[in-house]
Amino acid sequence: MSVSEFQLIQRYFSSLGQSRGDVILGIGDDCALLRPRPEEALAVSIDTLVEGVHFSPGDDPESLGHKALAVNLSDLAACGAEPAWATLAIALPGVNTERLQWLAGFASGFDALARRYGVSLVGGDTTRGALSITVQVHGFVPDALALRRDGAREGDGIYLSGMVGDAALALRRRQGVDIGGGDFSDLEARLHRPEPRLALGSQLRGVATAAIDVSDGLAADLGHILERSGVGATLDLSALPLSPIVAAFVTRHDDWALPLSGGDDYELCFTASNQHRARLAQLGCHRIGRVTAEPGLRCLRPDGEIFAPLVSGYEHFRHD
Repeated sequence: MSVSEFQLIQRYFSSLGQSRGDVILGIGDDCALLRPRPEEALAVSIDTLVEGVHFSPGDDPESLGHKALAVNLSDLAACGAEPAWATLAIALPGVNTERLQWLAGFASGFDALARRYGVSLVGGDTTRGALSITVQVHGFVPDALALRRDGAREGDGIYLSGMVGDAALALRRRQGVDIGGGDFSDLEARLHRPEPRLALGSQLRGVATAAIDVSDGLAADLGHILERSGVGATLDLSALPLSPIVAAFVTRHDDWALPLSGGDDYELCFTASNQHRARLAQLGCHRIGRVTAEPGLRCLRPDGEIFAPLVSGYEHFRHD
């Protein structure tokens, strides 16, 4: 089947996302022409998903299109930014009828999430190669209110926007681990169709002293805040928000590493002073610990004993 790169772009990508007035020129030229907002910072993030590393060959392409954009929007949420534009570079091993069906599904998932958050796809690249997907997103945030990793202070509370461990447990199930019986649809959704916490990110402007999205595992990502801020933390593991199925697995196997180091949660982890505690509870955020002057991360089990988590997170080149 002979389909050119430009035909693929025109058919599957040229109209993805929301039409925006700040896009002067989008897909079709050598460069996109975009109109930045005055007196606001431009927030930019980029992520690559590689087949066999971040997703499996048999994964649903529509969910993959959703996730490819969602993981980047999650970075904007952690900065308190409002999304605006995206670019997409995709390498395909070839083009046949099956691959075109895959592209249609991928584009549908990407488009639905982009339109939900007002994102316009303004450019990218399509090439032949091992299947990989690179998305770059751009958003706006008031300069003085952008959330960063380096502002946590001693005495701040540590918060999570939602549950951790679901995606990691779904992945273990796919790897053949017996996680018990029940309905696994919610677990699978958390792994394959994460929801970026963009609304909350905007609400945390002027409230959170530091923030990060949880992609590589809570312990590792919180560790980045602690390192950048020059502080430590104590976590109360009994306060971690866990779904019933994750809580049951942790209890049965005494496996606190699952919610602490599993990754792919895409919740926001942030710090805030105690004056905002009631407001954050109203927003549905969970207080899981406090910032300390003493460096390092200490995790207290429900019985009061210390649990030492793996804090390095996922690293692509650890075994090279």
